[in-house]
Amino acid sequence: MARPRVLITGGAGFLGSHLCERFLAEGFEVVCMDNLITGDMRNVEQLFRDASFHFEKRDVTEHIHVPGPVDAVLHFASPASPIDYLELPIQTLKVGSLGTHKALGLAHAKKARFLLASTSECYGDPLVHPQSEDYWGNVNPVGPRGVYDEAKRFAEAMTMAYHRFHGLDTRIVRIFNTYGPRMRLRDGRALPAFMSQALRGEALTVFGDGSQTRSFCYVDDLVEGIWRLLNSKEHLPVNIGNPTEMTILQFAQAVIEATGSKSGIEFRPLPVDDPKVRQPDISKARRLLGWEPKVALKDGLGRTLDHFRARVALGPEPTRAQGVR
Repeated sequence: MARPRVLITGGAGFLGSHLCERFLAEGFEVVCMDNLITGDMRNVEQLFRDASFHFEKRDVTEHIHVPGPVDAVLHFASPASPIDYLELPIQTLKVGSLGTHKALGLAHAKKARFLLASTSECYGDPLVHPQSEDYWGNVNPVGPRGVYDEAKRFAEAMTMAYHRFHGLDTRIVRIFNTYGPRMRLRDGRALPAFMSQALRGEALTVFGDGSQTRSFCYVDDLVEGIWRLLNSKEHLPVNIGNPTEMTILQFAQAVIEATGSKSGIEFRPLPVDDPKVRQPDISKARRLLGWEPKVALKDGLGRTLDHFRARVALGPEPTRAQGVR
C-alpha cells in the first residue's frame, strides 16, 4: 500500500522541519519545499537518510508543481520573526498572498487536505485578553508589523474562500509564541536573542520595561496540536499555544537561570506596535482536539539549550540573500 504523501512549504524552517520529522514518523512520504531565504538546510540534513524525504528548493510565490498524488498540503512558508519581516516586507506579503494562493491551488488540483499556518499576530495589539478565536483583532495595517499581520489575515480569508467556494477541506492554526531547537540565533524573537546573549555572557536586551506578556509553547507540543488539528474536522481557526502567561522580564530571568549565565539585563525602547499582552484561550483546542501543552518552561529551555550552545560555538550566522522584491 502506497504511503500517504504530504507537501510542507517552508519545510526547512524552524517549525517546518519539526513537522517534516513528525510526518515521516507517522509513515508519510514528505515533500519539503523551501527557497531558503529564512530556512536552513541544517534543519533537515538528518532527514535525507530517509528515502521517503524529498527536498525542493522553490519559491512558492512563483509556481508549485508536485508530480503524483498529494494527500495533504501544509503551508508554512513565510518569514515569521520581526527581523525577518521587517527586512523582507515584500516577500512576506507575497508569500502570504500569492504563496497561499499557489498552495491552495495545488491542494484543490490534488484534492488534498490543506492546513494554513496562521498566527496570533492576527490579533495585533489585542484589546481582549486572553485571545479567543472569535476576537477579530486590533491590527495597524500600515505599521511596520502590518506586512506580516495582514499577510496572515489575508491568507486566512483566502483559505476560507477556497473552503466555501471550492469545497476544499481546509484547516487554520493560529500559532502563538513557540520555541525549541533549530531556531536561528539572529531571529529577533525573545528566546533566540536571550539564549544567545546569555551564552555569550552579554546583557539580555529587554524592550520597554519588560512588563509586556507572552506565552511560550515548546515546539513538540505545537506539532502535536497541528497533527491533531489536521486530523480533525474543524475548518475555522484554532489557537495552539501555551496559556501560561509571563512577562518578558520574567522570561529573560528564566533564560539566565537555565543557562547558568551571569548576564545582566539591558532595557531598550519598545518597538512600534509591539503587543502589550499575548495569551491564547485554548478552550477550543481542548474541546475539539483534546490538546493542551505538556512541556513545562524549565524542561523546554533545558531541551533547547544544547542546540543554542552548538550554534553559538559556530560563530555568526551567514548574511541572508535578500532575494526577489
